[in-house]
Amino acid sequence: MRRRGHTVGVDEAGRGPLAGPVVCAAVILDPRRPIAGLHDSKVLSEQAREELFPIIQRNCIAWNIVFVGREEIDALNILWATMEGMRRAVCAIEPAAARALIDGDRVPPGLPCPATALIRGDSLEPSIMAASILAKVSRDRHMLALHEQFSGYGFDRNKGYATAEHLACLARIGPCSEHRRSFAPVRESLLLPLFG
Repeated sequence: MRRRGHTVGVDEAGRGPLAGPVVCAAVILDPRRPIAGLHDSKVLSEQAREELFPIIQRNCIAWNIVFVGREEIDALNILWATMEGMRRAVCAIEPAAARALIDGDRVPPGLPCPATALIRGDSLEPSIMAASILAKVSRDRHMLALHEQFSGYGFDRNKGYATAEHLACLARIGPCSEHRRSFAPVRESLLLPLFG
């Protein structure tokens, strides 16, 4: 049931990495239960993000986290995979929102409510900040789990981003099943033997 006045903030983590999912989160904050310390997840320490993660979940009205995996990223491209993840996150939130605030310059198609794109929204709007934190922590935890499965790429340190270490590993052993084939450095390494 849609309740009048609920605004959902939406953000993602993981558009740029060469490996792993993009993770989208949607959060409806409770104005009666303000959360101290919210900020853009990229400027918070890992410890601060981890501490805020359960606080956000406990104190908000609703939250939802969606993972869009490597295969779907390669099928859709990273922009549209992100848009689809955001759409799913908003569609599944309960109670439904009356409007959505989307971090960035584009509104995903197919949302169930009116939406506004907000450039640098993760540093301006608390609900987007909260979504940013949920998405970032969820993705980082997932990449730590992938490191246990694919230990040769330093996912525990680089979280799939194109660091010098990661690129060197990719050149040496080729991509694993979690590497995004639609990204140029991965495509270029496909001549090497696949691992995983």
